[in-house]
Amino acid sequence: MEYMLMPLKRYAEFSGRSRRQEFWMFALLNLIVYCVLLGIMFAFGAGASMEDAASGNYAAMFGGFGLLLAVWALAVLIPSIAVSVRRLHDRDMSGWWYLGFIVASMIPIVGIIASIAYLVVMALPGTPGPNRFGPDPKGAADPEVFA
Repeated sequence: MEYMLMPLKRYAEFSGRSRRQEFWMFALLNLIVYCVLLGIMFAFGAGASMEDAASGNYAAMFGGFGLLLAVWALAVLIPSIAVSVRRLHDRDMSGWWYLGFIVASMIPIVGIIASIAYLVVMALPGTPGPNRFGPDPKGAADPEVFA
C-alpha cells in the first residue's frame, strides 16, 4: 500500500528515480479506482429504459460519479506523469522520452508500437547503482534516496 500512495506523496516531483514497484502499484491503484467508479457510474445509469438509454448513460457519465471520475483523473494526472518521468530516470533515460512516447502514440500505426515500447521500458529493471539522475532507489540503506 505504501508504494501505491508514494506517487501522491511525491505529487509533482520530477527529479530522482522511482522503482518498478512504485510505478506498477500506482498503475494498479488507478485501475482499481477507475473500475470501481465506472462500475458504480454505469450501475446507476443502467436503470434507463431502452428509449432513454443514451440519455441515461450521459446522465450517469456527467452525474455525481462521472464527475468524481473526472476529478480523480485530473487529480492523478500530474503524479502519473511524474512517476513515469522518474521511472524513465531509473532507466537512465531523460524524462523527455515520455513526451516522445505520448506524441508517437498519437500516430495511427506507430502508436501501437510506441505503446508496447513504453510498457516494455517501464517493465525493465533500472540501472543498478547511482546514475546521472540520483542514487539507486533500491538502496534502502542510503538515506538520500527519498530525501
